Amino acid sequence: MTGTAGVGPPTLEIRTSAGPVRYYEVGQGPALVFVHGLLVNGALWRKVVPLLSDRFRCIVPDWPLGSHHVPMSSAADLSPPGLARTVAEVLGSLDLESATLVGNDTGGAVCQLAAAAHPERIGAMVLSDCDTYENFLPRLFRPLQVAGRVPGGVLVLAQGMRLRAMWRLPIAFGRLIKHDIDADVIDSYFEPCRSNPDVRRDTAKVLRGISSRYTVAAAEQLRSFDRPVLLAWASEDRVFPVGDAERLLADLPQGHLELIEDSYTFTPEDQPGRLAELVAAFASKL
Repeated sequence: MTGTAGVGPPTLEIRTSAGPVRYYEVGQGPALVFVHGLLVNGALWRKVVPLLSDRFRCIVPDWPLGSHHVPMSSAADLSPPGLARTVAEVLGSLDLESATLVGNDTGGAVCQLAAAAHPERIGAMVLSDCDTYENFLPRLFRPLQVAGRVPGGVLVLAQGMRLRAMWRLPIAFGRLIKHDIDADVIDSYFEPCRSNPDVRRDTAKVLRGISSRYTVAAAEQLRSFDRPVLLAWASEDRVFPVGDAERLLADLPQGHLELIEDSYTFTPEDQPGRLAELVAAFASKL
């Protein structure tokens, strides 16, 4: 895989009602659609996709969650339900009838909302260390929402992430990534906000719209979601503790929990091999 931060360039594009979504695609077989979280992009999956693309069709969008290079329309609904609708529209545009969504962090919350409101094209889900119930956003990261409400706040946030000392703070990536991460990857996450005011506008919308009322309502609806769901969860995660996964497991008719050792929230960064192994074993049985 080549391109920014070692990820294939997202040169393919789908037009949704909210605006353009660019994506990268590689491999053939059953479709896996990856959903990253807030203030990261498809580079999150750069270590995982090569381990799966020999058996699966891997579709890696840059979702409009703050690190996307192409801004959405000025009227785009980037609330959590709006983001879930965008996921559903992407699946529809790709004519996917039984895709497996693979979500991490905020992306896992978006997957839950998509499955609850738009289940028709979702065959299964893999949720790895993500927002659930009242933990959306986690308390540690709620101050980030101030950046979405204060003029210039998103730019200040993005500029601050130029310094390694800043992005290793607990309120940044310090509690999300256990092991090291290349500086160029971090730069790919924040460069869009630094350089494009319309991307900053989108990011502020996303931050302002986040509320746990959406994940609480989605969990209620997921009690009738009768498709397989794998919870691939880091045992050491302090942001999304294993108890969150166990609670969600109880509400999923076909849920299954697997633990990942030696990792924090960003399992695609800390343990890509183990995550890919779990995804492959799960998706191969569908």
